[in-house]
Amino acid sequence: MIKSMTGFGKAACELPGKKVTIEIRSLNSRHLDINLKLPGIYREKEAVLRSDVSQVLCRGKVDLTFTADQTGTEHIPVINRNAVRHYFEELSKTAADLRVTGNHNLELMKLTMRMPDILISGRQDPDENEWKTVYKTFRSALDHVDKYRGDEGEAMKADLVIRIDSIEGKLGEIDRFEDKRIETLRARLQQNLNEFLNNNNVDRNRFEQEIIFYLEKLDITEEKVRLANHISYFRETLSGKEPAGKKLGFITQEIGREINTIGSKANDFDIQKIVVQMKDDLEKIKEQSLNIL
Repeated sequence: MIKSMTGFGKAACELPGKKVTIEIRSLNSRHLDINLKLPGIYREKEAVLRSDVSQVLCRGKVDLTFTADQTGTEHIPVINRNAVRHYFEELSKTAADLRVTGNHNLELMKLTMRMPDILISGRQDPDENEWKTVYKTFRSALDHVDKYRGDEGEAMKADLVIRIDSIEGKLGEIDRFEDKRIETLRARLQQNLNEFLNNNNVDRNRFEQEIIFYLEKLDITEEKVRLANHISYFRETLSGKEPAGKKLGFITQEIGREINTIGSKANDFDIQKIVVQMKDDLEKIKEQSLNIL
């Protein structure tokens, strides 16, 4: 099944005193890159979350964000008065030691409130029932991302089928110009042959070898056969059940190699024009393949 590496999923749950919202975004990447933003109370569950994401999404740049909004008053942070007093006294003593003059109490108070541990959150670690609810919500968001990827992958697959069909159709069009191309080559060779035969110094054996080499150099039969095989393999891979992004990329490289060779060996304007059209379709396939899982 073709899946995109781009996806988004969101889910939320209501808990006593707070609402937890989970968002998962994914973009294309050569490897799996997971970036987690978790409240401190869920930090110990990071390994479980990473494992689940890696099993479901497999590859891509993934941003996972947990947001916990307080809906009650149970865990509203309170000021740690002991810490405030300690910091203020120490700052005041330091100001006196440095002989700082003037009344700086307000400034010292502002500085004090920026010190660590001034606010006490009063938070509690989640109990097992709370974590089960949060984890279920996380799995729901993860499923949404996976479905999003699958839906977008189906759309990409439909476009890739159109593109590869177009390349195959243009490959068939080349045959229409082959007879004319061969006649043109035959006439050119005949003209050159007559010119050379009029020269008594021509080495006939060497000349025949050159003709054979020239004909082999311009023959595109093997390239057309290989290109047709690559197109067939591309379709087969596209319809498989395993992640196919990297494999499709390799097949696309081989398709491009055969198209380029046909263009360089054809020595015919009409065929080279078809080659340019095939390259245009192939370029769009390459762009799509970069985002396939």
